[in-house]
Amino acid sequence: MVDDHPVVLAGIKSLLMTVSEVAVVGECATGREALRLILDAAPDVAVIDISLPDISGIELAGRLAEACPAVRLLALSVHEDRAYVQQLLQAGVRGYLLKRSAAEELVRAIRAISAGDMYLDPAVISKAVSDSHAASNAPEEAGNLSPREQDVLRLIARGFANKEIAARLQISTKTVETYKARAAEKLSLRTRADIVKYGAAQGWLETF
Repeated sequence: MVDDHPVVLAGIKSLLMTVSEVAVVGECATGREALRLILDAAPDVAVIDISLPDISGIELAGRLAEACPAVRLLALSVHEDRAYVQQLLQAGVRGYLLKRSAAEELVRAIRAISAGDMYLDPAVISKAVSDSHAASNAPEEAGNLSPREQDVLRLIARGFANKEIAARLQISTKTVETYKARAAEKLSLRTRADIVKYGAAQGWLETF
């Protein structure tokens, strides 16, 4: 857990200690401390704040995604601006939760991304999609995709990595990349964030 407010850290830790399948392996208040701690502890999930005193949560997310891609990142923030959401999705976070959300939402988000899924706060989904390419295109655009292309795109939108998708669909990683490229070209989706927003517009994330 990474947050520069001691009260917030204490609150999150107290909450998570009541969840049987969750073990808190470390906590810190700065981005640089977080880099060292997460590299050493290699947790399944890291909950990170966006506003930190040294480096931003966006920069931290990018560094962590590159240095330890197996660690799934959950951004916990007061910011609802779509610019923050898009930048963090692009940086590699698997979830984005607002601090004003109910406590049980944090547990739900951690469980979701720990299982390999994506979790976006409902308020963030609506804002992220409202002005995006995904929202401006009709949902039936998904009909232009083959069933396998849609399967791959759906799993990418939900936060799965190519290797995880390959294992789930029992195809090679190279084949996953091919389907992803074809689907992205058909829908003019350029980034992972675009795919997530498109998936939200299609209702693929509503199970959360």
